Amino acid sequence: MTEAPPAPPPASPTNAFWTIPNQLTFLRLLLSIVLFVLIDHGQWLLCFPVFGVAALTDWLDGYIARGYGQGSALGRNFDPLVDKIMICGAYIYLLPIPASGMVPWIVVIVVVRELVVTVIRSYLEGQGVKFGADWFGKLKMVLQCAALLAILLYLQFDLPGWLAIVRDVLLYLMTAATALSGLQYVWKFTQAARASK
Repeated sequence: MTEAPPAPPPASPTNAFWTIPNQLTFLRLLLSIVLFVLIDHGQWLLCFPVFGVAALTDWLDGYIARGYGQGSALGRNFDPLVDKIMICGAYIYLLPIPASGMVPWIVVIVVVRELVVTVIRSYLEGQGVKFGADWFGKLKMVLQCAALLAILLYLQFDLPGWLAIVRDVLLYLMTAATALSGLQYVWKFTQAARASK
């Protein structure tokens, strides 16, 4: 009696499309739209759970992708893109609200940085070069989220004036980290381009 042929190996997770991490990222995109609507209507209290769940999906999709082999080529680009949409969109919607402390030049720096890094990421990934966030990029994201939370707290609650100082300090730290991390990625890109010649 002959043995049955071995089962074919499972498909590579890098070729998968509708993985759990990608579903969570898509959910975060939908939550981002909800967040924009809530900001536009001044529903600050409702912004907290929406933003909290969105942040949780950001942690979960990375945890599942790394821990359970569900990383995908789509997820490597889709996940950071949705993060950028959420942060940039929230800052843009906060811009017309004076009490938010948001000013045009901060929004311009954030949006331009994210667009430039997205273009660099797309190009390098297309060339087969993996382009993950380093610690500086992760610090930038933490500061962006912290600044957004400080703004929402200030808008929702009747808190002492020192919170406005905390909000502004976080905004300036976030802006500096955003600009410097963007310049770092541009420098890395130029180094990679020179090395490939």
